[in-house]
Amino acid sequence: MWLRSRAVDHAGICRIRLAGNAIGGVMKLCAYLRVGSVVQVEAWGLSRQEAAAQSWARAHGHHIVEWRKDEGVSGTSEALDRPGLRAAIELVNAGAVDGILVADLARFAGKLTMQEAALALVWRAGGKVFTTATGEVLCEGSDDPSRNLIRQMVGAMIDYENGMATLRMREGKRANATTGRKTDGQYAYGYSSTGTGRERDAGPHAEQRIVVRRIIEMRDAGQSFRQICDALNSYGITTKFGKAWVPMTVKRIYDREVTHADIG
Repeated sequence: MWLRSRAVDHAGICRIRLAGNAIGGVMKLCAYLRVGSVVQVEAWGLSRQEAAAQSWARAHGHHIVEWRKDEGVSGTSEALDRPGLRAAIELVNAGAVDGILVADLARFAGKLTMQEAALALVWRAGGKVFTTATGEVLCEGSDDPSRNLIRQMVGAMIDYENGMATLRMREGKRANATTGRKTDGQYAYGYSSTGTGRERDAGPHAEQRIVVRRIIEMRDAGQSFRQICDALNSYGITTKFGKAWVPMTVKRIYDREVTHADIG
């Protein structure tokens, strides 16, 4: 069994010292995965993070005994407000694992203040934090002050990169808006996404446009919205969410199309 002792420095952050078999020994880890957006799913998704964690653990002789994840959760949220990270820290508290493994510090937290607060929670529980990119994240008050500086610089760079990404997104939306392109949100029935990046816009959805034209024809022929719903449902045609049609949905589509036609 590994023996642990704690020493608390003037800042109140615990420094972990491992004795006996713990030195250079095999550790039981909880791998924590997080993605905060669809873009991250494509660029640094859960499967890629999982593969990186497994590869790092094998290479360093440690065992991943638990997996926790937060999907679609911002890294700027407090650690205890993220179910996956909270559960990982609770495993450390309970002594079920010796530490937490993440792909990089950006997965652990998206802001420097959140990063330091989350790290402190793990350290105070007697655990360690590792990243597949740089290895162990040394506890505050370690014998090498430069490591603390580097860790905080990495957190500050994450802050900066997230801020720049947000700024670029806002600028892109403003640029699209000035050209009349759709900038965000869901696409109305009859339309779908076309293009990528700043060229992204709403374009016609071929199959749904056929249904939209049929709705307009039936309404102009004098049928009620209820009758149109009954007809569409009898044909087995569903809304874009796979549900049955209701009069209000049909009315919104008709009103929108008529309004656009009048404007055009």
